[in-house]
Amino acid sequence: MNSDDAAAPSPYFLRSERLGFRLWRDDDLPLAVGLWGDPEVTRFIDVRGKLSDDQVREILQTHIAFQRERGIQYWPVFRLKDGEHVGCCGLRPYDPAHRVFELGVHIRSCWWRHGFAAEAAAAVIQCAFIKLDASALFAGHNPHNLGSKRLLEKLGFAYTHDEYYAPTGLQHPSYILKPHAS
Repeated sequence: MNSDDAAAPSPYFLRSERLGFRLWRDDDLPLAVGLWGDPEVTRFIDVRGKLSDDQVREILQTHIAFQRERGIQYWPVFRLKDGEHVGCCGLRPYDPAHRVFELGVHIRSCWWRHGFAAEAAAAVIQCAFIKLDASALFAGHNPHNLGSKRLLEKLGFAYTHDEYYAPTGLQHPSYILKPHAS
């Protein structure tokens, strides 16, 4: 690294050991299609099957609007070593009056089984409790997605109930994570 590199501003507002987070932009449709246009990624989160570019654009615009209106979104995540897009992880409103956010993580199928979901989620959890003063985090998963169940349990989420999730038409096991007492 030369001194010019050290002075360059980081495109990432949040980092973990291997990942950087930034905001979605209008020109990120190719990245969004690479993620939510992959039926392997969406099979547990959307009953519509393979999403069209227009459907993916709607999802992207929803996340951009959340950031503009609420200061949160499922942020795009990149490998620090080469800038490769890994997926997204972040927050969306769940119970705003009580400062409860919903944690979500979607990883591109080519990056599954590399530990990126756990690493990204841990960084977002820390951000939620320290920077955003969340009182709790909510998360749910498709009842057929055992990998997501294991991830939530590993992160310390406790099962609370099943909740209907319209995009899949299923009752999703649902969890809460409260901040650790210091």
